[in-house]
Amino acid sequence: MAFRRTPLLRHLLIYAGLAPFLAIALFPIVWMAITAFKQDADLYRMDHVPFWFYLPPTLKHFRTLFFHTDYGRWVLNTLALAVCVVATTLVTAVPAGYALARLRLPGAGRTGIAMFLTYLVPPIILFLPLARVVGSLGLYDSWWALVVLYPTFTIPFCTWLMMGFFKTIPVEIEEAAWVDGCGLVSALVRIVLPNSRAAIFITTIFAFTLSMQEFLYAAVFVSSTEEKLVTVGVATMLIRGDIYYWGSLMAAALLTGLPVAILYALVVDYFIQGLTGGMPG
Repeated sequence: MAFRRTPLLRHLLIYAGLAPFLAIALFPIVWMAITAFKQDADLYRMDHVPFWFYLPPTLKHFRTLFFHTDYGRWVLNTLALAVCVVATTLVTAVPAGYALARLRLPGAGRTGIAMFLTYLVPPIILFLPLARVVGSLGLYDSWWALVVLYPTFTIPFCTWLMMGFFKTIPVEIEEAAWVDGCGLVSALVRIVLPNSRAAIFITTIFAFTLSMQEFLYAAVFVSSTEEKLVTVGVATMLIRGDIYYWGSLMAAALLTGLPVAILYALVVDYFIQGLTGGMPG
């Protein structure tokens, strides 16, 4: 009995220690859900417990979001942008990381570190030169401008990440593929990439998340209502001077953030494996 109680007690202590962190992590989601379904009269009652419904829940805030704003269009713009940025990042970062890790290029290690350091440069510093680029391409007031700009942040970090992950793959399996008749590209496609799924997952998640949450460039370079992303569109349409449409704001945050959180939960194992495996020594 004592032997059985020890593991049970240990698990109880572990979960008890994790409970505060779980509460902190779930609090924003619970608060968004409560606010999104509360009536305005119930939402601004300061003498009541804010976690309880004193009036029946309502879908008014969701109707305002879908029928009085361009929320659907903003979501489609954001998803289209994210797909373009992810595709551009993968097509560029994967071969670049492989070249830096395998081809023994002069100064490859320093180049990888330099690329990572460019990711650490604050976006506001790059604002003026990138504005010149957007202007010369004639992409102002279009989310295609962000398709050009966002890879400047995703490609350096993801190239550094892929380079570190490729270094963890034994070169002997590639040499065996070459002996069997594979060329350099064929070995990369057939051998290396299938063993790099974790790093490709984290690269995809990183590029997708940045496209979903970036605000500065999306607010500056896209002002047309129909071309806005969901992050900028919700903030500009539902905050009017000193009037905040809290119910609709929280409804938009819930609908936009919850799918991304679920996506993270589904691929968290790949995320951790790719992050830890991609740290170059």
